[in-house]
Amino acid sequence: MAEHDLQFLAELAAQLRVDSVRAAAAAGSGHPTSSMSAADLMAVLFARHLRYDFDRPDNPANDHVILSKGHASPLLYSLYKAAGAIGDEELLTFRRRGSRLEGHPTPRLPWVDVATGSLGQGLPVGVGVAMAGRLERMPYRVWVLCGDSELAEGSIWEAAEHAGGEGLANLTAIVDVNRLGQRGPTRHGWDTGAYTRRFAAFGWHTIEIDGHDPGEIDFALQDACKTRRRPTVILAKTRKGEGVLEVENREGAHGKPLKDADKAVDELGGPRDVRVTVRRPDAAEPYRFGSGPLELPAYEVGEQVATRTAYGEALAALGAARGEVVALDGEVADSTKTEAFAQRFPERFFEMFIAEQQLVAAAVGMQIRGWIPYAATFAAFLTRAHDFIRMAGVSRASIRLIGSHAGVSIGEDGPSQMGLEDLAMMRALYGSTVLYPCDANQTASLIAEMAGVEGVSYLRTTRGSTPVIYPPGERFPVGGSRVLRQSSGDRATIVAAGVTVHEALAAAGELETAGVPVGVIDLYSVKPVDSAVLVEAATTTGNLITVEDHRLEGGLGDAVLDAVSELGPRVVKLAVTELPGSAKPEEQLADARIDRRAIVEAVKRLL
Repeated sequence: MAEHDLQFLAELAAQLRVDSVRAAAAAGSGHPTSSMSAADLMAVLFARHLRYDFDRPDNPANDHVILSKGHASPLLYSLYKAAGAIGDEELLTFRRRGSRLEGHPTPRLPWVDVATGSLGQGLPVGVGVAMAGRLERMPYRVWVLCGDSELAEGSIWEAAEHAGGEGLANLTAIVDVNRLGQRGPTRHGWDTGAYTRRFAAFGWHTIEIDGHDPGEIDFALQDACKTRRRPTVILAKTRKGEGVLEVENREGAHGKPLKDADKAVDELGGPRDVRVTVRRPDAAEPYRFGSGPLELPAYEVGEQVATRTAYGEALAALGAARGEVVALDGEVADSTKTEAFAQRFPERFFEMFIAEQQLVAAAVGMQIRGWIPYAATFAAFLTRAHDFIRMAGVSRASIRLIGSHAGVSIGEDGPSQMGLEDLAMMRALYGSTVLYPCDANQTASLIAEMAGVEGVSYLRTTRGSTPVIYPPGERFPVGGSRVLRQSSGDRATIVAAGVTVHEALAAAGELETAGVPVGVIDLYSVKPVDSAVLVEAATTTGNLITVEDHRLEGGLGDAVLDAVSELGPRVVKLAVTELPGSAKPEEQLADARIDRRAIVEAVKRLL
């Protein structure tokens, strides 16, 4: 590399350090030292290898940069300033109320693909973006900046194995091995060989470099671009707080502005106005699959069909209608019934194996590129990926999650397999949609509806067969409900969803025979709820009984209570309160006190 190029890169890196110090000082908080260690790495990437059009962040040919070590946001924002995307005035609004420059990056900035800051997530999401690049036959590259501390996260190694197994050569992880975590040294310190051996075992091309040598960095990035059939990891030995004696390679400086920012800026050579011209990508258009008319499966009223089966068949029909739909599964496609899609569209089906964090992260990565992902596994196992789902909500990512084998009604498998907390988990997410269909035609309709839903959406399916009660072709909008029984003489209203709808209908029939008329509402949209229907029931009968195959806390009952609490009706919540064992499905419902007999008894007690 020519001497003047080396000098430019050194000046650019120094400016990035200065601006990171200034931004954190203006905010009175932040992580300048974590930004300073990676400044040389990112200076070389932006100046010599990145292909990105800042004027067109939606350009499909753009490379993707994911800051997995999201606390180093001052570095990212300083890069945006150097590239001319933001000005110095905005840089100094870092962490202020109303600023786009939040403490950790979010897609409020158009150049940020995904919210980061919960460590161990950037690389798994990068895997999803790289998978999308292969599917759409695009030449863009995915660059992920990781910290060495987050390499202790299991999700990193889920990503490493999947990327290595798939040979994602368009993915490069740059690891800032600065030796120091938050409270002290990392597990392996500066032993880059320890990380090399791990990544190499997963099939990665590995490069160890001095992370403060622009020449070595440039060579490593070139090597990554030339590598075929496997991803690359660059393990860069750096010093935290590089360039400022007070904090360089010293413990106790993490997550704090420098004590004397002016002195640190002087030590780094003072403010600069270096501009970097990031090269724009060559024009390219993503490949997309064909589309056609939507012909959802139809089931006859009275048939016995599991809603998980309807999910699989409906997803396959949706895949034929919309070429952007992709399906991911956690190695249980024969149980979730995603196999119906896999058999028809193998090129758009992705087996993620038993790695639920990577499953969700890949879905997030693929939606960045405009795909419509449906990701399925057992409802119980999605809890393992809760943090990834939570961060998808922070990113406002549009992903569709399917949780099968939910509730005690799965039967003999026992409590380890029973999703009993999933509704509460999903309801608590920002901007989420939660759906729980009771029959096959309703399931098929909702699967199609989900394709147009923004944010995190979740649909819960049932393992066993249930009666089809709705005719084919009916539409079930998100936020709706169905009143299945109602009369002017109703003394109470039973509100149910999924498997308990059928128990509620049976209980209502028994109560009618006994001279106690009650209404029944199928609240298939658990979030958002149909408040108008619930309010009407609360004001006309004054008595609501909710019944759900879920824990008492946070599920259907609480959703109903939230909607009507100000009106003051009596609300009785029937839910799973004890720890189940193994038993037949009907025995499980009885033992949990959520079957038809328990509903009848609850109504009689209430009245």
